[in-house]
Amino acid sequence: MAQVVDHLAELTGFRDRDVLDATLAGAFRDLLRPDVVAIYRCVGEGDDRRWLTRAHLAAEDQAASADPLWADLSTLPRLDAHPARQACLLSHEASTSGSDPVLNLFPLATDREVVGVLEIITPQPLDDEQVRLVGSMLRVFRNFQGLLDYSERDTLTGLLNRKTFDESFMRIAAQTQPLPETGAVPTGLRRGIEGGLTWLGMIDIDHFKRVNDTHGHLIGDEVLLLLSRLMRTSFRFSDQLYRFGGEEFVVLMRCAGSENAALAMERLRHNVERYAFPRVGHVTVSIGFTGVRPGDSPAGAFERADRAVYYAKEHGRNQVASHADLVERGLLAEDSRTGDMELF
Repeated sequence: MAQVVDHLAELTGFRDRDVLDATLAGAFRDLLRPDVVAIYRCVGEGDDRRWLTRAHLAAEDQAASADPLWADLSTLPRLDAHPARQACLLSHEASTSGSDPVLNLFPLATDREVVGVLEIITPQPLDDEQVRLVGSMLRVFRNFQGLLDYSERDTLTGLLNRKTFDESFMRIAAQTQPLPETGAVPTGLRRGIEGGLTWLGMIDIDHFKRVNDTHGHLIGDEVLLLLSRLMRTSFRFSDQLYRFGGEEFVVLMRCAGSENAALAMERLRHNVERYAFPRVGHVTVSIGFTGVRPGDSPAGAFERADRAVYYAKEHGRNQVASHADLVERGLLAEDSRTGDMELF
């Protein structure tokens, strides 16, 4: 019992979701002594959902291995490549198969949905006490994730909230290569994988006050909720999506070069423009984005993206504006000493 309590204390002591799955896998490895314990998350949308390995730990491993969070979706195995795992995900029920070794599968759930599968490979079937232990640990894990969601996510949209931005920015920026916002991308750097640039995009709904004044705040909230869903389908599973408050949204993403970043932003703009919002009709967004620079601060990058959004709104709205492109074309001036920009 003391060992279980120690692992629960360790599990709930982390606030970093990137290590939470690995910590859970390590706890099960120590408590059950299986051949392998692994956690797989379901990523992607619609018919193109894939398995992302969040933690894979064999008996002899010193540390868990995992797919990079920025993995190219097309390189990950499809759900139907692992039928037993897929059945566990879709049925929301634990299962056991095989005899030597035994494959034990448990659904990994949040308060809203089943998001993955815990896989435990053992020489013999788990006994009733071990199954109860796994179930209890997973309930604690689910409750703890719920607490994290409550503190880190926007209540209305479910996107990350403002107070989580700075920490995520610094962590992601530290993993970004110091490449210029413009210019050629080095040979071999593929879009959407590790080694790409980090980009910050700011999304602002055009004339949102008019929506609230005309249709009321309940309809306005529905627009915000539907926009958050469009963001999820327009960006990749690894992109960090935030609601900063009101009609202002932010995305942190990695891709190779400003052209690819602009394409991603334009995809969202296009999807919003053609979507028919109930009671409101068509809504548009203005988007500004900037590349994250070596030694950048969250405030500095945010300010550049904000200036780009301001330019887009002042010049017709419903468009995507790149800070670097505007500076290069002489449409924005940047003070190199302070990073302050002014419109000509």
